[in-house]
Amino acid sequence: MPINPHNPFKGRQHPGEVIVLCVRWYLRCPLSYEHVTELVAERGVEVDASCIWRWVQAYAPELNRRCRPHLKPTNKSYRIDETYINVKGEDRYLYRALFHRADDRLSTHGQTRYRRSQTLPPQGY
Repeated sequence: MPINPHNPFKGRQHPGEVIVLCVRWYLRCPLSYEHVTELVAERGVEVDASCIWRWVQAYAPELNRRCRPHLKPTNKSYRIDETYINVKGEDRYLYRALFHRADDRLSTHGQTRYRRSQTLPPQGY
């Protein structure tokens, strides 16, 4: 069913608030369609999981288009520094993930200097 720009929920059996709520829950949280169905059923609205799937297919691109400009820009580039170290006579695997953030760059008089990248503690210690 095509989405009408004047009334995007025209012809749907449920109100627009329920549709947007289900789509947002599915996109925001790691939930399956059946879990979203259960959450909505707890609030007194009976919706089938296949119906939520159709709503996600129809409305998710529009929600993405409208929300994307308001999200904080991120740079997910990182590199991993790996090595083996000797701890109490045992060789242990050690790694650090070094993240690059766009706001870490500082510029002064045309010269660029970088702050130390954020490091994560090794896992398993």
